Amino acid sequence: MKNTVLNVVKYVLLVALSVALMWVALRGLDYTRIWAEMRAAKWAWVGVSILVTMPGFFSRAWRWKMQLEAANRPAAFWPTYHAMMAGYLANLVLPRAGEVVRCTVLMRTTGVPVKVSLGTVITERVIDLLMLLSLSGLLLLLEFGRLKDFFWSLLHDRYDSLAANRTLLLLGAGAVAVGLGLMGWFVWHNIEKFRQNRHFQRASSFAKGVAEGLLSVRRVRSQGMFWLHTLLIWATYFFTAVALFPSLPSTDGLGLNVALALLVIGGFGMAAPVQGGIGIFHKLVQGALMVYGLGREQGMAYALLSHTTQTVLVVVLGGISFVMAMLETARRKRGGDLTPDDLLDFEADADEASEPAPAPAASAAPARP
Repeated sequence: MKNTVLNVVKYVLLVALSVALMWVALRGLDYTRIWAEMRAAKWAWVGVSILVTMPGFFSRAWRWKMQLEAANRPAAFWPTYHAMMAGYLANLVLPRAGEVVRCTVLMRTTGVPVKVSLGTVITERVIDLLMLLSLSGLLLLLEFGRLKDFFWSLLHDRYDSLAANRTLLLLGAGAVAVGLGLMGWFVWHNIEKFRQNRHFQRASSFAKGVAEGLLSVRRVRSQGMFWLHTLLIWATYFFTAVALFPSLPSTDGLGLNVALALLVIGGFGMAAPVQGGIGIFHKLVQGALMVYGLGREQGMAYALLSHTTQTVLVVVLGGISFVMAMLETARRKRGGDLTPDDLLDFEADADEASEPAPAPAASAAPARP
Protein backbone atom coordinates (compact mmCIF):
# COMPACT_ATOMS: atom_id res chain seq x y z
CA MET A 1 0.00 0.00 0.00
CA LYS A 2 2.83 2.35 0.89
CA ASN A 3 4.58 1.71 -2.44
CA THR A 4 1.32 2.32 -4.31
CA VAL A 5 0.84 5.69 -2.60
CA LEU A 6 4.43 6.68 -3.33
CA ASN A 7 4.06 5.71 -6.98
CA VAL A 8 0.85 7.72 -7.29
CA VAL A 9 2.48 10.75 -5.66
CA LYS A 10 5.50 10.43 -7.94
CA TYR A 11 3.29 10.17 -11.01
CA VAL A 12 1.20 13.18 -10.01
CA LEU A 13 4.33 15.27 -9.40
CA LEU A 14 5.79 14.29 -12.77
CA VAL A 15 2.54 15.12 -14.55
CA ALA A 16 2.44 18.47 -12.74
CA LEU A 17 6.04 19.13 -13.81
CA SER A 18 5.21 18.31 -17.44
CA VAL A 19 2.18 20.60 -17.36
CA ALA A 20 4.28 23.40 -15.85
CA LEU A 21 7.00 23.00 -18.48
CA MET A 22 4.42 23.00 -21.27
CA TRP A 23 2.85 26.15 -19.80
CA VAL A 24 6.25 27.84 -19.78
CA ALA A 25 6.81 26.81 -23.41
CA LEU A 26 3.44 28.21 -24.53
CA ARG A 27 3.42 31.30 -22.33
CA GLY A 28 3.08 34.57 -24.20
CA LEU A 29 2.35 33.00 -27.59
CA ASP A 30 -0.51 33.91 -29.91
CA TYR A 31 -2.55 30.71 -29.98
CA THR A 32 -4.62 31.84 -32.95
CA ARG A 33 -1.46 32.10 -35.07
CA ILE A 34 -0.32 28.65 -33.93
CA TRP A 35 -3.74 27.20 -34.76
CA ALA A 36 -3.74 28.89 -38.17
CA GLU A 37 -0.35 27.34 -38.89
CA MET A 38 -1.54 23.90 -37.80
CA ARG A 39 -4.73 24.15 -39.88
CA ALA A 40 -2.63 24.77 -42.98
CA ALA A 41 -0.68 21.55 -42.39
CA LYS A 42 -0.34 19.10 -45.29
CA TRP A 43 -1.21 15.84 -43.57
CA ALA A 44 0.11 13.72 -46.42
CA TRP A 45 3.63 14.84 -45.47
CA VAL A 46 2.89 14.11 -41.83
CA GLY A 47 2.02 10.59 -42.93
CA VAL A 48 5.30 10.36 -44.85
CA SER A 49 7.24 11.39 -41.74
CA ILE A 50 5.50 8.66 -39.76
CA LEU A 51 6.37 6.07 -42.41
CA VAL A 52 10.00 7.21 -42.33
CA THR A 53 10.04 6.65 -38.56
CA MET A 54 8.92 3.01 -38.75
CA PRO A 55 12.17 1.45 -40.06
CA GLY A 56 13.97 3.01 -37.09
CA PHE A 57 11.80 1.06 -34.65
CA PHE A 58 12.38 -2.21 -36.52
CA SER A 59 16.10 -1.56 -36.85
CA ARG A 60 16.48 -0.77 -33.15
CA ALA A 61 14.62 -3.96 -32.21
CA TRP A 62 16.80 -6.03 -34.55
CA ARG A 63 19.95 -4.46 -33.10
CA TRP A 64 18.75 -5.33 -29.59
CA LYS A 65 18.12 -8.88 -30.79
CA MET A 66 21.75 -9.04 -31.98
CA GLN A 67 22.93 -7.91 -28.54
CA LEU A 68 20.84 -10.55 -26.78
CA GLU A 69 22.25 -13.25 -29.05
CA ALA A 70 25.77 -12.05 -28.28
CA ALA A 71 24.94 -12.33 -24.56
CA ASN A 72 23.90 -15.99 -25.15
CA ARG A 73 20.25 -15.12 -24.47
CA PRO A 74 18.66 -15.33 -27.94
CA ALA A 75 15.13 -14.05 -28.48
CA ALA A 76 12.90 -13.92 -31.55
CA PHE A 77 12.44 -10.61 -33.35
CA TRP A 78 8.77 -9.93 -32.64
CA PRO A 79 8.87 -10.52 -28.86
CA THR A 80 11.93 -8.27 -28.78
CA TYR A 81 10.15 -5.58 -30.80
CA HIS A 82 6.98 -5.77 -28.67
CA ALA A 83 9.00 -5.50 -25.44
CA MET A 84 10.85 -2.45 -26.77
CA MET A 85 7.66 -0.67 -27.88
CA ALA A 86 5.96 -1.44 -24.56
CA GLY A 87 8.97 0.22 -22.91
CA TYR A 88 8.56 3.33 -25.07
CA LEU A 89 4.92 3.48 -24.03
CA ALA A 90 5.94 3.26 -20.35
CA ASN A 91 8.32 6.19 -20.81
CA LEU A 92 5.32 8.38 -21.62
CA VAL A 93 3.91 7.57 -18.18
CA LEU A 94 7.04 7.53 -16.01
CA PRO A 95 10.38 8.84 -17.31
CA ARG A 96 13.10 6.16 -17.45
CA ALA A 97 10.59 3.45 -16.48
CA GLY A 98 10.68 2.14 -20.03
CA GLU A 99 14.12 0.57 -19.67
CA VAL A 100 12.95 -1.67 -16.84
CA VAL A 101 9.54 -2.32 -18.39
CA ARG A 102 10.98 -3.51 -21.70
CA CYS A 103 13.30 -5.89 -19.89
CA THR A 104 10.58 -7.30 -17.66
CA VAL A 105 8.20 -7.73 -20.61
CA LEU A 106 10.96 -9.53 -22.50
CA MET A 107 11.46 -11.80 -19.48
CA ARG A 108 7.79 -12.76 -19.46
CA THR A 109 7.64 -13.44 -23.19
CA THR A 110 11.03 -15.06 -23.85
CA GLY A 111 12.60 -15.92 -20.49
CA VAL A 112 15.62 -13.65 -20.97
CA PRO A 113 16.73 -12.60 -17.46
CA VAL A 114 16.14 -8.95 -16.63
CA LYS A 115 19.69 -8.51 -15.40
CA VAL A 116 21.12 -9.52 -18.79
CA SER A 117 18.70 -7.55 -20.98
CA LEU A 118 19.15 -4.49 -18.76
CA GLY A 119 22.87 -4.62 -19.42
CA THR A 120 22.23 -4.61 -23.17
CA VAL A 121 19.86 -1.66 -22.80
CA ILE A 122 22.47 0.33 -20.86
CA THR A 123 24.97 -0.40 -23.63
CA GLU A 124 22.40 0.76 -26.18
CA ARG A 125 21.94 4.01 -24.29
CA VAL A 126 25.69 4.61 -24.16
CA ILE A 127 25.84 4.15 -27.94
CA ASP A 128 22.95 6.61 -28.33
CA LEU A 129 24.81 9.13 -26.20
CA LEU A 130 27.96 8.75 -28.30
CA MET A 131 25.95 9.19 -31.50
CA LEU A 132 24.25 12.30 -30.15
CA LEU A 133 27.56 13.79 -29.07
CA SER A 134 29.13 12.97 -32.45
CA LEU A 135 26.26 14.65 -34.29
CA SER A 136 26.56 17.62 -31.92
CA GLY A 137 30.20 17.99 -32.93
CA LEU A 138 29.26 17.80 -36.62
CA LEU A 139 26.55 20.41 -36.09
CA LEU A 140 28.96 22.80 -34.42
CA LEU A 141 31.43 22.39 -37.28
CA LEU A 142 28.79 23.09 -39.91
CA GLU A 143 26.62 25.67 -38.15
CA PHE A 144 28.77 27.24 -35.45
CA GLY A 145 28.39 30.78 -36.75
CA ARG A 146 24.61 30.53 -36.76
CA LEU A 147 24.04 28.55 -33.55
CA LYS A 148 26.72 29.95 -31.25
CA ASP A 149 24.37 32.59 -29.79
CA PHE A 150 21.66 29.98 -29.21
CA PHE A 151 23.98 27.62 -27.33
CA TRP A 152 25.66 30.48 -25.48
CA SER A 153 22.31 31.73 -24.17
CA LEU A 154 21.52 28.23 -22.85
CA LEU A 155 24.94 27.78 -21.24
CA HIS A 156 25.04 31.32 -19.90
CA ASP A 157 21.73 30.91 -18.08
CA ARG A 158 22.91 27.61 -16.56
CA TYR A 159 26.24 29.18 -15.55
CA ASP A 160 24.53 32.09 -13.81
CA SER A 161 22.31 29.66 -11.92
CA LEU A 162 25.27 27.52 -10.84
CA ALA A 163 27.39 30.54 -9.91
CA ALA A 164 24.62 31.88 -7.68
CA ASN A 165 24.61 28.60 -5.72
CA ARG A 166 28.31 27.77 -5.95
CA THR A 167 28.97 27.50 -2.21
CA LEU A 168 25.98 25.25 -1.66
CA LEU A 169 26.99 23.04 -4.59
CA LEU A 170 30.56 22.73 -3.33
CA LEU A 171 29.36 21.77 0.15
CA GLY A 172 27.01 19.21 -1.34
CA ALA A 173 29.73 17.72 -3.53
CA GLY A 174 32.08 17.53 -0.55
CA ALA A 175 29.45 15.80 1.58
CA VAL A 176 28.79 13.26 -1.17
CA ALA A 177 32.52 12.58 -1.61
CA VAL A 178 33.00 12.04 2.15
CA GLY A 179 29.91 9.82 2.30
CA LEU A 180 31.10 7.66 -0.58
CA GLY A 181 34.54 7.39 0.96
CA LEU A 182 33.14 6.25 4.31
CA MET A 183 30.82 3.79 2.61
CA GLY A 184 33.70 2.33 0.60
CA TRP A 185 35.84 1.99 3.73
CA PHE A 186 33.00 0.25 5.59
CA VAL A 187 32.32 -2.21 2.77
CA TRP A 188 36.03 -2.98 2.33
CA HIS A 189 36.50 -3.80 6.01
CA ASN A 190 33.35 -5.94 6.16
CA ILE A 191 33.53 -7.63 2.78
CA GLU A 192 33.47 -11.18 4.17
CA LYS A 193 30.29 -10.52 6.11
CA PHE A 194 28.69 -9.00 3.04
CA ARG A 195 29.56 -12.06 0.96
CA GLN A 196 27.51 -14.21 3.32
CA ASN A 197 24.50 -11.91 3.08
CA ARG A 198 21.67 -13.17 0.84
CA HIS A 199 20.82 -9.71 -0.49
CA PHE A 200 24.47 -9.01 -1.28
CA GLN A 201 24.69 -12.31 -3.17
CA ARG A 202 21.60 -11.43 -5.19
CA ALA A 203 22.96 -7.97 -5.94
CA SER A 204 26.30 -9.49 -6.96
CA SER A 205 24.55 -11.97 -9.25
CA PHE A 206 22.50 -9.17 -10.75
CA ALA A 207 25.62 -7.05 -11.33
CA LYS A 208 27.32 -9.96 -13.13
CA GLY A 209 24.26 -10.35 -15.36
CA VAL A 210 24.30 -6.65 -16.19
CA ALA A 211 28.02 -6.86 -16.98
CA GLU A 212 27.28 -9.79 -19.30
CA GLY A 213 24.78 -7.63 -21.16
CA LEU A 214 27.11 -4.63 -21.22
CA LEU A 215 29.85 -6.64 -22.90
CA SER A 216 27.47 -8.09 -25.47
CA VAL A 217 28.50 -5.57 -28.15
CA ARG A 218 32.02 -6.97 -28.22
CA ARG A 219 30.66 -10.44 -29.00
CA VAL A 220 28.16 -9.47 -31.72
CA ARG A 221 28.84 -11.75 -34.68
CA SER A 222 28.36 -9.16 -37.41
CA GLN A 223 29.86 -5.91 -36.21
CA GLY A 224 29.27 -4.29 -39.58
CA MET A 225 25.54 -5.07 -39.50
CA PHE A 226 25.29 -3.91 -35.89
CA TRP A 227 26.73 -0.48 -36.66
CA LEU A 228 24.78 -0.27 -39.91
CA HIS A 229 21.60 -0.62 -37.86
CA THR A 230 22.89 2.11 -35.54
CA LEU A 231 23.39 4.48 -38.47
CA LEU A 232 19.97 3.55 -39.90
CA ILE A 233 18.27 4.34 -36.57
CA TRP A 234 19.69 7.84 -36.48
CA ALA A 235 19.14 8.34 -40.20
CA THR A 236 15.42 7.72 -39.70
CA TYR A 237 15.32 10.39 -36.98
CA PHE A 238 17.05 12.81 -39.35
CA PHE A 239 14.82 12.13 -42.36
CA THR A 240 11.70 12.23 -40.19
CA ALA A 241 12.44 15.93 -39.68
CA VAL A 242 13.20 16.39 -43.38
CA ALA A 243 9.90 14.73 -44.36
CA LEU A 244 7.94 16.88 -41.90
CA PHE A 245 9.28 20.21 -43.19
CA PRO A 246 6.89 20.42 -46.22
CA SER A 247 3.90 19.82 -43.95
CA LEU A 248 3.85 23.44 -42.70
CA PRO A 249 4.06 26.62 -44.79
CA SER A 250 6.68 28.14 -42.49
CA THR A 251 9.06 25.15 -42.60
CA ASP A 252 8.58 24.16 -46.23
CA GLY A 253 11.92 24.54 -47.96
CA LEU A 254 14.16 24.29 -44.90
CA GLY A 255 17.42 22.48 -45.61
CA LEU A 256 19.27 19.47 -44.30
CA ASN A 257 21.34 21.65 -41.99
CA VAL A 258 18.16 22.65 -40.13
CA ALA A 259 17.14 18.99 -39.86
CA LEU A 260 20.52 18.21 -38.30
CA ALA A 261 20.10 21.06 -35.82
CA LEU A 262 16.64 19.83 -34.82
CA LEU A 263 17.91 16.26 -34.48
CA VAL A 264 20.63 17.30 -32.04
CA ILE A 265 18.74 19.97 -30.10
CA GLY A 266 15.53 17.96 -30.07
CA GLY A 267 17.54 14.93 -28.93
CA PHE A 268 18.68 16.75 -25.82
CA GLY A 269 15.08 17.83 -25.22
CA MET A 270 13.84 14.24 -25.45
CA ALA A 271 16.54 13.21 -22.97
CA ALA A 272 15.05 15.41 -20.25
CA PRO A 273 13.68 13.43 -17.27
CA VAL A 274 10.03 14.26 -17.97
CA GLN A 275 7.40 12.28 -19.86
CA GLY A 276 8.40 12.29 -23.51
CA GLY A 277 10.41 15.49 -23.13
CA ILE A 278 7.15 17.47 -22.88
CA GLY A 279 7.74 21.21 -22.69
CA ILE A 280 11.52 21.09 -22.87
CA PHE A 281 11.52 19.53 -26.34
CA HIS A 282 9.02 22.12 -27.55
CA LYS A 283 10.98 25.05 -26.15
CA LEU A 284 14.32 23.87 -27.57
CA VAL A 285 12.95 23.11 -31.03
CA GLN A 286 11.13 26.44 -31.10
CA GLY A 287 14.33 28.26 -30.16
CA ALA A 288 16.35 26.43 -32.81
CA LEU A 289 13.87 27.28 -35.56
CA MET A 290 13.86 30.92 -34.49
CA VAL A 291 17.60 30.95 -35.18
CA TYR A 292 16.75 30.00 -38.76
CA GLY A 293 14.29 32.87 -39.17
CA LEU A 294 10.96 31.43 -38.04
CA GLY A 295 8.68 33.27 -35.64
CA ARG A 296 7.87 32.03 -32.14
CA GLU A 297 4.43 30.75 -33.10
CA GLN A 298 5.74 29.10 -36.26
CA GLY A 299 8.50 27.33 -34.35
CA MET A 300 6.05 26.15 -31.71
CA ALA A 301 3.62 24.90 -34.36
CA TYR A 302 6.33 22.68 -35.82
CA ALA A 303 7.39 21.46 -32.38
CA LEU A 304 3.79 20.61 -31.48
CA LEU A 305 3.17 18.82 -34.77
CA SER A 306 6.42 16.84 -34.56
CA HIS A 307 6.06 15.82 -30.91
CA THR A 308 2.34 15.05 -31.11
CA THR A 309 2.54 12.83 -34.18
CA GLN A 310 5.45 10.84 -32.77
CA THR A 311 3.75 10.52 -29.38
CA VAL A 312 0.53 9.26 -30.98
CA LEU A 313 2.57 6.78 -33.01
CA VAL A 314 4.26 5.45 -29.88
CA VAL A 315 0.91 5.20 -28.07
CA VAL A 316 -0.66 3.22 -30.92
CA LEU A 317 2.29 0.91 -31.62
CA GLY A 318 3.21 0.60 -27.95
CA GLY A 319 -0.38 -0.24 -27.03
CA ILE A 320 -0.52 -2.95 -29.70
CA SER A 321 2.82 -4.35 -28.56
CA PHE A 322 1.73 -4.35 -24.91
CA VAL A 323 -1.39 -6.36 -25.78
CA MET A 324 0.64 -8.79 -27.92
CA ALA A 325 3.15 -9.24 -25.10
CA MET A 326 0.40 -9.95 -22.58
CA LEU A 327 -1.16 -12.52 -24.94
CA GLU A 328 2.21 -14.21 -25.37
CA THR A 329 2.73 -14.28 -21.59
CA ALA A 330 -0.67 -15.90 -21.15
CA ARG A 331 0.14 -18.45 -23.85
CA ARG A 332 3.43 -19.35 -22.17
CA LYS A 333 1.65 -19.83 -18.85
CA ARG A 334 -0.94 -22.12 -20.41
CA GLY A 335 1.70 -24.09 -22.28
CA GLY A 336 3.93 -24.46 -19.25
CA ASP A 337 6.75 -22.43 -20.83
CA LEU A 338 6.55 -19.94 -17.98
CA THR A 339 6.85 -21.81 -14.70
CA PRO A 340 6.39 -20.51 -11.15
CA ASP A 341 10.18 -20.59 -10.76
CA ASP A 342 10.52 -18.37 -13.82
CA LEU A 343 8.10 -15.88 -12.30
CA LEU A 344 9.98 -15.89 -9.01
CA ASP A 345 13.24 -15.23 -10.87
CA PHE A 346 11.49 -12.48 -12.82
CA GLU A 347 10.21 -10.80 -9.67
CA ALA A 348 13.63 -10.98 -8.01
CA ASP A 349 15.33 -9.52 -11.08
CA ALA A 350 12.68 -6.85 -11.45
CA ASP A 351 13.04 -5.79 -7.80
CA GLU A 352 16.79 -5.42 -8.24
CA ALA A 353 16.35 -3.65 -11.56
CA SER A 354 13.82 -1.17 -10.23
CA GLU A 355 16.64 1.14 -9.23
CA PRO A 356 19.34 0.52 -11.83
CA ALA A 357 22.50 2.53 -12.17
CA PRO A 358 21.54 5.80 -13.87
CA ALA A 359 21.92 5.66 -17.62
CA PRO A 360 23.48 8.56 -19.51
CA ALA A 361 21.10 11.50 -19.59
CA ALA A 362 21.03 11.80 -23.34
CA SER A 363 19.97 8.21 -23.74
CA ALA A 364 16.43 8.52 -22.61
CA ALA A 365 14.19 8.01 -25.40
CA PRO A 366 14.91 8.18 -29.08
CA ALA A 367 15.15 11.75 -30.24
CA ARG A 368 12.53 12.44 -32.90
CA PRO A 369 12.60 16.09 -33.96
